[in-house]
Amino acid sequence: APQVNVYDIHTHTHTHIKYHHLLAVMLAEEKRTRKLVAIKCITKKALEGKENSIENEIAVLHKIKHANIVSLEDIYESKSHLYLVMQLVAGGELFDRIVEKGFYTEKDASKLIQQILDAVKYLHDMGIVHRDLKPENLLYYSMDEDSKIMISDFGLSKIEGSGSVMSTACGTPGYVAPEVLAQKPYSKAVDCWSIGVIAYILLCGYPPFYDENDAKLFEQILKAEYEFDSPYWDDISDSAKDFIVHLMEKDPSQRYTCEQALQHPWIAGDTALDKNIHESVSAQIKKNFAKSKWKQAFNATAVVRLYTEKERKTETWYNLVFGFLAQTKAIDK
Repeated sequence: APQVNVYDIHTHTHTHIKYHHLLAVMLAEEKRTRKLVAIKCITKKALEGKENSIENEIAVLHKIKHANIVSLEDIYESKSHLYLVMQLVAGGELFDRIVEKGFYTEKDASKLIQQILDAVKYLHDMGIVHRDLKPENLLYYSMDEDSKIMISDFGLSKIEGSGSVMSTACGTPGYVAPEVLAQKPYSKAVDCWSIGVIAYILLCGYPPFYDENDAKLFEQILKAEYEFDSPYWDDISDSAKDFIVHLMEKDPSQRYTCEQALQHPWIAGDTALDKNIHESVSAQIKKNFAKSKWKQAFNATAVVRLYTEKERKTETWYNLVFGFLAQTKAIDK
């Protein structure tokens, strides 16, 4: 395969590029079109013994074409590196946008969840299970007020075989379905549970399960023990709670599928309320989902915005805008 020589990737003197042991993600510009892209630069040396993880991600991404899912645009290879050219999404993270808003309602949350359900239904129809749906993997496409939401990070996804079930324990603890923690065979229903958890957080600003002790956290999840606590849920509609209960159902055979969830009145009807819940939700988000220091220091959205404002006149900015740390996780194939 050819070298990456159609993109400008050079170090900016004031940019501290951070590397994970497996990869770095760089913001780059295609020379011919001047289109900005994100490039995953993966060292082959670091890939030794982890080939399954990246091969899985590539296999998954190659199959996917959906408006709400980050796309793989190209692949290049050198003697020492593998380069995945990804669609750039520069609108920022889900929680950041909610906090920045002055007005936020159930209806806003419903529209967000509808986009996620539509994208995950598409994946499920193709036999793909994401397995790591969480707010950090939900990014806005652009800074536009009405920007769509995008699902990213397929490092843990799995392509199902015909009638297959999976049993590898993976994902992020607070969003993982009970059957995963119980190390039981599982399938697409795990994503629907995670969407329920995300919907819960979008309506109150805190997670349904939390404990400093992982064993106690797992016990809560295994029992599907969660509450709609007062006063945070007092102004939330019964329809929204019913929607969440059907997704955060302990028994995966009774849990809503994406198709069923899309038909629920809170999504397809007009039961989502218009009342402004921004003050309460944003306060809880800031309290419960504080950003780590590196995320504060390396904000891709801010850098892309600055790059655009400079109208790409500065040579160093023309060559490289930003490099930031990204993590990927190995899975069993």
